[in-house]
Amino acid sequence: MATLQSLTLSSSVSHCSQQRSFSTGLISLPSVVCWSACSSFNGKSLQLSLPRWVSLIRNSQTPRPITMMVKPTIQFIQGTDEQTIPDVRLTKSRDGTNGMAIFSFEQPSVFDSSGELGDITGFYMIDEEGVLQSVDVSAKFVNGKPARIEAKYIMRNPREWDRFMRFMERYSNENGLQFIKK
Repeated sequence: MATLQSLTLSSSVSHCSQQRSFSTGLISLPSVVCWSACSSFNGKSLQLSLPRWVSLIRNSQTPRPITMMVKPTIQFIQGTDEQTIPDVRLTKSRDGTNGMAIFSFEQPSVFDSSGELGDITGFYMIDEEGVLQSVDVSAKFVNGKPARIEAKYIMRNPREWDRFMRFMERYSNENGLQFIKK
């Protein structure tokens, strides 16, 4: 899922020249005709005057950021998404300067794959803004078998709180969670 912009200059198949010296790419000739390598493009040919063409080429060479849309996920082992949807409890100080989120995962899928993929290395919340992480992760065992994981994420200032809430909004939209105030 990416947001990309491109401008394609091409001629239709019927305009392919027999004098092909290049097999791919675009060529600017003095007659300002852009040649294609006999593509299946059947649309309208585009011809630009030389000054406009040159400005397009110059502009296309400047680096532009590409916005990637990343599905918000939670991981305990980097590279392995947790499939279990957690219960999340939030606390915030009265003055709003700090807070804590407690995630409870009943029968998390990481227990199914941790033997093959390695140990739990932390708690990672990943979205298009980056990664929020914590090492405050504990497992609860019942009759000697892992049954639950609890992870805590501490927010020490309003900026961290706002960033966490943006992640949670994306994660909840993706996974059908809803906020219930108690």
